[in-house]
Amino acid sequence: MILSPSLGGVTLRLAILSRGPRLYSTRRLQEEAIKRGIQTSILDPLQFTLSISKDSPQILHKGDKVNFDAVLPRIGHSITSHGVALLKQFEQLDIYTANASQGIRQSRNKLLAAQILGRNNVPIPKTAYVRNINDVERAIHLVGGLPVVIKVSEGTQGRGVYLRHLYKDAIGLVSALLDLDHEVLIQEYIHESHGTDIRALVVGDKVVASMRRRARGREFRSNFHLNGTVEPVDLPPEYEEIALRAARVLGLNIAGVDLLEGENGPLVLEINSSPGLEGIEMASGINVAEKIIDFLEEDAQFVKVSMDQLLLTVPGHGILPIHLVNHPWLVGEQIGEIFNDPETHAFALSRDRQLVWQPKNDLKLRYNDILIFYGNLHQLRINLKNVLNYEEYNNMKNSSELGKTGNAKNSEFNNI
Repeated sequence: MILSPSLGGVTLRLAILSRGPRLYSTRRLQEEAIKRGIQTSILDPLQFTLSISKDSPQILHKGDKVNFDAVLPRIGHSITSHGVALLKQFEQLDIYTANASQGIRQSRNKLLAAQILGRNNVPIPKTAYVRNINDVERAIHLVGGLPVVIKVSEGTQGRGVYLRHLYKDAIGLVSALLDLDHEVLIQEYIHESHGTDIRALVVGDKVVASMRRRARGREFRSNFHLNGTVEPVDLPPEYEEIALRAARVLGLNIAGVDLLEGENGPLVLEINSSPGLEGIEMASGINVAEKIIDFLEEDAQFVKVSMDQLLLTVPGHGILPIHLVNHPWLVGEQIGEIFNDPETHAFALSRDRQLVWQPKNDLKLRYNDILIFYGNLHQLRINLKNVLNYEEYNNMKNSSELGKTGNAKNSEFNNI
Protein backbone atom coordinates (compact mmCIF):
# COMPACT_ATOMS: atom_id res chain seq x y z
CA MET A 1 0.00 0.00 0.00
CA ILE A 2 1.37 3.44 -0.94
CA LEU A 3 0.78 6.15 1.64
CA SER A 4 0.14 9.60 0.19
CA PRO A 5 2.87 12.06 1.17
CA SER A 6 1.51 15.16 2.80
CA LEU A 7 2.23 18.62 4.09
CA GLY A 8 0.40 19.14 7.36
CA GLY A 9 -1.96 16.25 6.66
CA VAL A 10 -2.80 17.38 3.11
CA THR A 11 -1.71 15.35 0.09
CA LEU A 12 1.26 16.96 -1.62
CA ARG A 13 0.34 18.71 -4.87
CA LEU A 14 3.23 18.91 -7.33
CA ALA A 15 3.62 20.87 -10.55
CA ILE A 16 6.33 19.75 -12.98
CA LEU A 17 7.14 22.74 -15.17
CA SER A 18 7.97 21.42 -18.63
CA ARG A 19 7.16 22.26 -22.23
CA GLY A 20 7.68 18.62 -23.20
CA PRO A 21 5.26 16.32 -21.34
CA ARG A 22 6.34 13.39 -23.53
CA LEU A 23 10.06 13.84 -22.93
CA TYR A 24 11.74 10.92 -21.16
CA SER A 25 12.83 12.92 -18.11
CA THR A 26 9.46 14.59 -17.60
CA ARG A 27 7.56 11.30 -17.93
CA ARG A 28 9.87 9.49 -15.51
CA LEU A 29 9.51 12.16 -12.85
CA GLN A 30 5.73 12.10 -13.19
CA GLU A 31 5.66 8.29 -12.98
CA GLU A 32 7.69 8.22 -9.77
CA ALA A 33 5.62 10.99 -8.18
CA ILE A 34 2.33 9.24 -8.98
CA LYS A 35 3.68 5.99 -7.49
CA ARG A 36 3.89 7.82 -4.15
CA GLY A 37 0.37 9.18 -4.35
CA ILE A 38 1.52 12.73 -5.12
CA GLN A 39 -1.02 14.78 -7.07
CA THR A 40 1.08 15.64 -10.11
CA SER A 41 0.47 17.96 -13.05
CA ILE A 42 2.78 18.78 -15.97
CA LEU A 43 2.35 22.45 -16.80
CA ASP A 44 3.81 24.52 -19.62
CA PRO A 45 5.82 27.41 -18.10
CA LEU A 46 4.74 29.68 -20.95
CA GLN A 47 1.08 29.38 -19.99
CA PHE A 48 1.44 31.25 -16.69
CA THR A 49 0.50 34.86 -16.03
CA LEU A 50 2.18 36.79 -13.21
CA SER A 51 0.48 39.53 -11.23
CA ILE A 52 3.05 41.57 -9.32
CA SER A 53 2.11 43.88 -6.45
CA LYS A 54 3.16 44.72 -2.91
CA ASP A 55 0.09 43.25 -1.20
CA SER A 56 -1.10 40.29 -3.28
CA PRO A 57 1.25 38.86 -5.91
CA GLN A 58 -0.47 36.13 -7.91
CA ILE A 59 0.29 33.36 -10.37
CA LEU A 60 -2.37 32.28 -12.84
CA HIS A 61 -2.25 29.23 -15.10
CA LYS A 62 -4.57 29.56 -18.09
CA GLY A 63 -6.44 32.19 -16.09
CA ASP A 64 -6.86 30.14 -12.89
CA LYS A 65 -4.99 30.67 -9.62
CA VAL A 66 -2.33 28.05 -8.99
CA ASN A 67 -3.21 25.43 -6.41
CA PHE A 68 -0.18 23.31 -5.55
CA ASP A 69 2.47 23.04 -2.86
CA ALA A 70 5.69 22.31 -4.73
CA VAL A 71 7.31 22.98 -8.09
CA LEU A 72 9.83 20.82 -9.92
CA PRO A 73 11.23 23.01 -12.71
CA ARG A 74 12.36 21.57 -16.04
CA ILE A 75 12.98 24.96 -17.61
CA GLY A 76 14.32 24.82 -21.17
CA HIS A 77 17.35 26.91 -22.03
CA SER A 78 15.46 29.01 -24.58
CA ILE A 79 13.02 30.30 -21.95
CA THR A 80 15.48 30.81 -19.09
CA SER A 81 14.56 34.46 -18.51
CA HIS A 82 10.83 33.70 -18.31
CA GLY A 83 11.41 30.58 -16.22
CA VAL A 84 13.54 32.44 -13.68
CA ALA A 85 10.88 35.16 -13.35
CA LEU A 86 8.18 32.52 -12.87
CA LEU A 87 10.13 30.68 -10.18
CA LYS A 88 10.90 33.96 -8.42
CA GLN A 89 7.15 34.57 -8.21
CA PHE A 90 6.58 31.12 -6.70
CA GLU A 91 9.24 31.89 -4.12
CA GLN A 92 7.51 35.14 -3.21
CA LEU A 93 4.33 33.14 -2.57
CA ASP A 94 6.31 30.69 -0.37
CA ILE A 95 5.67 27.81 -2.74
CA TYR A 96 8.53 25.32 -2.63
CA THR A 97 10.76 25.05 -5.71
CA ALA A 98 13.17 22.12 -6.03
CA ASN A 99 15.71 24.40 -7.74
CA ALA A 100 15.54 28.10 -6.91
CA SER A 101 15.41 30.88 -9.48
CA GLN A 102 18.83 32.21 -8.47
CA GLY A 103 20.50 28.83 -8.91
CA ILE A 104 19.07 28.37 -12.39
CA ARG A 105 20.06 31.91 -13.42
CA GLN A 106 23.62 31.43 -12.20
CA SER A 107 24.13 28.04 -13.79
CA ARG A 108 22.70 29.01 -17.20
CA ASN A 109 25.25 31.77 -17.81
CA LYS A 110 28.65 30.12 -18.30
CA LEU A 111 30.52 33.35 -17.57
CA LEU A 112 28.69 33.97 -14.30
CA ALA A 113 28.98 30.31 -13.30
CA ALA A 114 32.75 30.34 -13.93
CA GLN A 115 33.13 33.47 -11.83
CA ILE A 116 31.21 31.96 -8.91
CA LEU A 117 33.02 28.61 -9.11
CA GLY A 118 36.43 30.28 -9.33
CA ARG A 119 35.65 32.58 -6.39
CA ASN A 120 34.73 29.54 -4.29
CA ASN A 121 37.88 27.56 -5.13
CA VAL A 122 36.11 25.01 -7.32
CA PRO A 123 38.61 23.86 -10.00
CA ILE A 124 37.66 24.81 -13.58
CA PRO A 125 39.63 25.02 -16.84
CA LYS A 126 41.37 28.39 -17.27
CA THR A 127 38.83 30.73 -18.83
CA ALA A 128 39.00 34.15 -20.48
CA TYR A 129 36.13 36.44 -21.44
CA VAL A 130 36.55 38.55 -24.57
CA ARG A 131 34.51 41.44 -25.95
CA ASN A 132 37.01 42.75 -28.49
CA ILE A 133 38.59 40.91 -31.40
CA ASN A 134 41.95 42.50 -30.49
CA ASP A 135 41.92 40.58 -27.19
CA VAL A 136 41.73 37.09 -28.72
CA GLU A 137 45.47 36.36 -28.95
CA ARG A 138 46.02 37.69 -25.43
CA ALA A 139 43.17 35.53 -24.12
CA ILE A 140 44.58 32.42 -25.82
CA HIS A 141 47.92 33.09 -24.16
CA LEU A 142 46.24 33.53 -20.75
CA VAL A 143 44.57 30.11 -20.91
CA GLY A 144 47.73 28.28 -21.95
CA GLY A 145 47.87 28.55 -25.74
CA LEU A 146 46.41 26.62 -28.66
CA PRO A 147 44.33 24.60 -29.12
CA VAL A 148 41.49 26.30 -27.25
CA VAL A 149 37.81 25.73 -26.69
CA ILE A 150 35.62 28.66 -27.72
CA LYS A 151 32.08 28.80 -26.40
CA VAL A 152 29.16 31.16 -26.08
CA SER A 153 28.01 31.92 -22.57
CA GLU A 154 24.41 30.82 -23.12
CA GLY A 155 24.86 27.53 -25.05
CA THR A 156 23.51 24.15 -23.97
CA GLN A 157 23.84 20.42 -24.82
CA GLY A 158 27.15 21.06 -26.59
CA ARG A 159 25.74 23.76 -28.86
CA GLY A 160 27.88 26.85 -29.22
CA VAL A 161 31.07 24.98 -28.23
CA TYR A 162 33.99 24.83 -30.69
CA LEU A 163 37.58 23.56 -30.73
CA ARG A 164 40.15 25.63 -32.66
CA HIS A 165 43.82 24.80 -33.34
CA LEU A 166 44.94 27.90 -35.29
CA TYR A 167 45.00 31.60 -34.39
CA LYS A 168 43.34 32.65 -37.64
CA ASP A 169 40.50 30.18 -37.14
CA ALA A 170 39.99 31.25 -33.51
CA ILE A 171 39.98 34.94 -34.44
CA GLY A 172 37.53 34.37 -37.30
CA LEU A 173 35.14 32.40 -35.10
CA VAL A 174 35.23 34.89 -32.23
CA SER A 175 34.64 37.73 -34.67
CA ALA A 176 31.56 35.99 -36.06
CA LEU A 177 30.19 35.23 -32.58
CA LEU A 178 30.73 38.81 -31.40
CA ASP A 179 28.91 40.09 -34.49
CA LEU A 180 25.94 37.97 -33.36
CA ASP A 181 26.07 39.68 -29.92
CA HIS A 182 27.20 36.57 -28.06
CA GLU A 183 29.24 36.65 -24.88
CA VAL A 184 32.35 34.67 -25.83
CA LEU A 185 34.56 32.58 -23.58
CA ILE A 186 37.96 31.18 -24.53
CA GLN A 187 38.83 28.17 -22.42
CA GLU A 188 41.82 25.97 -21.77
CA TYR A 189 41.71 22.71 -23.73
CA ILE A 190 42.26 19.68 -21.48
CA HIS A 191 44.13 17.29 -23.78
CA GLU A 192 43.93 14.24 -21.54
CA SER A 193 40.13 14.48 -21.40
CA HIS A 194 39.55 14.82 -25.16
CA GLY A 195 36.12 13.48 -26.15
CA THR A 196 35.21 12.29 -22.64
CA ASP A 197 33.74 13.69 -19.47
CA ILE A 198 31.93 12.47 -16.37
CA ARG A 199 28.37 13.46 -15.52
CA ALA A 200 27.63 13.39 -11.79
CA LEU A 201 23.95 13.68 -10.90
CA VAL A 202 23.62 15.65 -7.65
CA VAL A 203 20.41 15.47 -5.63
CA GLY A 204 20.49 17.35 -2.33
CA ASP A 205 23.75 16.55 -0.57
CA LYS A 206 24.47 13.33 -2.50
CA VAL A 207 25.73 12.21 -5.89
CA VAL A 208 23.03 9.65 -6.66
CA ALA A 209 24.41 8.42 -10.01
CA SER A 210 27.30 9.00 -12.39
CA MET A 211 28.40 8.01 -15.87
CA ARG A 212 31.25 8.56 -18.29
CA ARG A 213 30.31 10.02 -21.68
CA ARG A 214 32.39 9.44 -24.82
CA ALA A 215 32.20 11.28 -28.12
CA ARG A 216 32.02 9.36 -31.39
CA GLY A 217 34.60 9.63 -34.15
CA ARG A 218 36.45 12.95 -34.35
CA GLU A 219 33.85 14.82 -32.30
CA PHE A 220 35.33 16.28 -29.09
CA ARG A 221 31.98 17.02 -27.41
CA SER A 222 30.69 14.03 -25.48
CA ASN A 223 27.06 15.08 -24.97
CA PHE A 224 24.51 12.24 -25.10
CA HIS A 225 22.30 14.44 -27.30
CA LEU A 226 25.16 14.62 -29.84
CA ASN A 227 25.15 10.83 -30.24
CA GLY A 228 27.81 10.26 -27.62
CA THR A 229 27.97 6.94 -25.79
CA VAL A 230 27.54 6.45 -22.06
CA GLU A 231 28.96 3.91 -19.65
CA PRO A 232 28.90 3.37 -15.87
CA VAL A 233 31.72 4.79 -13.78
CA ASP A 234 32.68 4.51 -10.12
CA LEU A 235 33.10 8.10 -9.04
CA PRO A 236 36.22 8.70 -6.89
CA PRO A 237 35.57 10.59 -3.62
CA GLU A 238 37.50 13.63 -4.89
CA TYR A 239 35.22 13.91 -7.92
CA GLU A 240 32.12 13.47 -5.78
CA GLU A 241 33.23 16.24 -3.42
CA ILE A 242 33.89 18.66 -6.29
CA ALA A 243 30.51 17.90 -7.87
CA LEU A 244 28.70 18.55 -4.60
CA ARG A 245 30.59 21.78 -3.98
CA ALA A 246 29.89 23.04 -7.50
CA ALA A 247 26.14 22.44 -7.19
CA ARG A 248 26.07 23.97 -3.73
CA VAL A 249 27.88 27.23 -4.50
CA LEU A 250 25.64 27.76 -7.55
CA GLY A 251 22.56 27.22 -5.39
CA LEU A 252 21.21 24.03 -6.99
CA ASN A 253 19.59 21.08 -5.21
CA ILE A 254 19.29 19.04 -8.41
CA ALA A 255 22.10 19.31 -10.96
CA GLY A 256 24.06 17.45 -13.57
CA VAL A 257 27.70 18.37 -12.97
CA ASP A 258 30.03 17.70 -15.90
CA LEU A 259 33.61 16.94 -14.86
CA LEU A 260 36.78 16.67 -16.91
CA GLU A 261 39.45 14.20 -15.84
CA GLY A 262 42.51 16.46 -15.70
CA GLU A 263 46.00 15.23 -14.94
CA ASN A 264 45.85 17.12 -11.61
CA GLY A 265 42.34 16.03 -10.70
CA PRO A 266 38.74 16.88 -11.58
CA LEU A 267 37.74 20.11 -13.31
CA VAL A 268 34.17 21.36 -13.47
CA LEU A 269 33.18 21.94 -17.08
CA GLU A 270 29.49 22.82 -16.77
CA ILE A 271 26.48 22.53 -14.44
CA ASN A 272 23.02 21.72 -15.78
CA SER A 273 20.01 22.70 -13.64
CA SER A 274 17.60 20.49 -15.64
CA PRO A 275 19.73 17.40 -16.32
CA GLY A 276 18.42 14.74 -18.66
CA LEU A 277 17.71 11.39 -17.03
CA GLU A 278 17.67 8.96 -19.94
CA GLY A 279 21.39 8.53 -20.46
CA ILE A 280 22.34 8.36 -16.80
CA GLU A 281 19.54 5.95 -15.85
CA MET A 282 20.55 3.73 -18.76
CA ALA A 283 24.27 3.83 -17.95
CA SER A 284 24.10 3.54 -14.16
CA GLY A 285 21.04 1.32 -13.77
CA ILE A 286 19.90 3.66 -10.99
CA ASN A 287 16.36 5.01 -10.73
CA VAL A 288 17.41 8.67 -10.67
CA ALA A 289 13.83 9.96 -11.02
CA GLU A 290 12.94 8.09 -7.83
CA LYS A 291 15.88 9.72 -6.00
CA ILE A 292 14.70 13.17 -7.10
CA ILE A 293 11.11 12.57 -5.95
CA ASP A 294 12.36 11.12 -2.63
CA PHE A 295 14.37 14.28 -2.04
CA LEU A 296 11.50 16.54 -3.06
CA GLU A 297 9.07 14.82 -0.65
CA GLU A 298 11.40 15.43 2.27
CA ASP A 299 12.66 18.88 1.31
CA ALA A 300 9.26 20.36 0.36
CA GLN A 301 8.42 20.56 4.05
CA PHE A 302 10.85 23.46 4.32
CA VAL A 303 10.20 26.61 2.31
CA LYS A 304 13.40 28.24 1.09
CA VAL A 305 14.32 31.66 2.45
CA SER A 306 16.78 34.10 0.90
CA MET A 307 19.12 35.01 3.76
CA ASP A 308 20.56 37.90 1.75
CA GLN A 309 17.10 39.38 1.39
CA LEU A 310 16.18 38.78 5.04
CA LEU A 311 19.32 40.46 6.32
CA LEU A 312 18.54 43.58 4.28
CA THR A 313 14.93 44.00 5.43
CA VAL A 314 15.86 46.37 8.31
CA PRO A 315 16.83 49.78 6.83
CA GLY A 316 20.49 50.57 7.36
CA HIS A 317 21.33 47.04 8.55
CA GLY A 318 23.28 44.37 6.75
CA ILE A 319 26.38 42.19 6.62
CA LEU A 320 29.88 43.65 6.90
CA PRO A 321 32.65 41.11 6.10
CA ILE A 322 36.32 41.64 6.93
CA HIS A 323 38.94 39.63 5.04
CA LEU A 324 42.17 39.16 7.02
CA VAL A 325 44.19 39.22 3.78
CA ASN A 326 43.54 42.98 3.77
CA HIS A 327 44.37 43.41 7.46
CA PRO A 328 47.34 41.08 8.12
CA TRP A 329 48.31 42.83 11.37
CA LEU A 330 45.32 41.11 13.01
CA VAL A 331 46.63 37.61 12.24
CA GLY A 332 47.43 35.67 15.40
CA GLU A 333 45.21 37.79 17.62
CA GLN A 334 42.29 36.39 19.58
CA ILE A 335 38.87 37.53 18.39
CA GLY A 336 37.69 38.46 21.88
CA GLU A 337 40.64 40.77 22.55
CA ILE A 338 40.25 42.72 19.30
CA PHE A 339 36.49 42.83 18.90
CA ASN A 340 35.52 43.20 22.55
CA ASP A 341 32.71 45.70 22.03
CA PRO A 342 29.29 43.92 22.24
CA GLU A 343 28.17 45.90 19.19
CA THR A 344 31.04 44.56 17.10
CA HIS A 345 30.87 40.89 17.99
CA ALA A 346 31.51 38.66 14.97
CA PHE A 347 28.53 36.38 14.50
CA ALA A 348 30.35 34.09 12.06
CA LEU A 349 33.79 33.27 10.69
CA SER A 350 34.59 31.65 7.35
CA ARG A 351 37.69 29.43 7.37
CA ASP A 352 38.81 26.77 4.90
CA ARG A 353 35.36 26.66 3.27
CA GLN A 354 33.78 26.04 6.68
CA LEU A 355 31.51 28.47 8.53
CA VAL A 356 31.99 28.87 12.31
CA TRP A 357 28.93 30.40 13.97
CA GLN A 358 29.45 32.58 17.06
CA PRO A 359 33.25 32.00 17.18
CA LYS A 360 34.68 31.79 20.70
CA ASN A 361 36.65 34.71 22.10
CA ASP A 362 39.90 32.71 22.39
CA LEU A 363 39.90 31.67 18.71
CA LYS A 364 43.04 32.98 16.98
CA LEU A 365 42.73 34.60 13.57
CA ARG A 366 44.41 33.16 10.49
CA TYR A 367 45.55 34.84 7.30
CA ASN A 368 42.68 33.74 5.02
CA ASP A 369 39.89 34.08 7.58
CA ILE A 370 36.80 36.14 6.80
CA LEU A 371 34.98 37.67 9.78
CA ILE A 372 31.28 38.38 9.32
CA PHE A 373 29.49 41.09 11.29
CA TYR A 374 25.82 42.02 11.23
CA GLY A 375 24.10 45.15 12.47
CA ASN A 376 23.72 48.84 11.77
CA LEU A 377 26.22 49.33 8.95
CA HIS A 378 27.01 52.97 9.79
CA GLN A 379 27.70 52.15 13.44
CA LEU A 380 29.68 49.03 12.59
CA ARG A 381 32.02 51.02 10.34
CA ILE A 382 32.59 53.57 13.12
CA ASN A 383 33.24 50.88 15.75
CA LEU A 384 35.62 48.91 13.55
CA LYS A 385 37.55 51.90 12.21
CA ASN A 386 40.38 51.81 14.81
CA VAL A 387 40.93 48.06 14.50
CA LEU A 388 41.13 48.19 10.70
CA ASN A 389 43.50 51.16 10.55
CA TYR A 390 47.04 49.88 11.04
CA GLU A 391 48.47 53.00 12.72
CA GLU A 392 45.52 53.47 15.05
CA TYR A 393 45.50 49.76 15.84
CA ASN A 394 49.21 49.97 16.73
CA ASN A 395 48.59 52.95 19.00
CA MET A 396 45.79 51.08 20.75
CA LYS A 397 48.03 48.08 21.34
CA ASN A 398 50.94 50.17 22.59
CA SER A 399 48.67 51.92 25.07
CA SER A 400 47.47 48.48 26.29
CA GLU A 401 43.90 49.16 25.24
CA LEU A 402 43.81 45.70 23.75
CA GLY A 403 45.65 44.21 26.70
CA LYS A 404 48.58 43.04 24.57
CA THR A 405 51.77 44.43 23.09
CA GLY A 406 53.56 43.98 19.81
CA ASN A 407 52.38 43.41 16.30
CA ALA A 408 51.36 40.29 14.49
CA LYS A 409 54.53 39.07 12.80
CA ASN A 410 54.48 37.95 9.19
CA SER A 411 56.22 34.78 10.31
CA GLU A 412 53.12 33.86 12.29
CA PHE A 413 51.04 33.47 9.16
CA ASN A 414 52.33 30.00 8.39
CA ASN A 415 52.41 28.76 11.99
CA ILE A 416 48.78 29.24 12.98
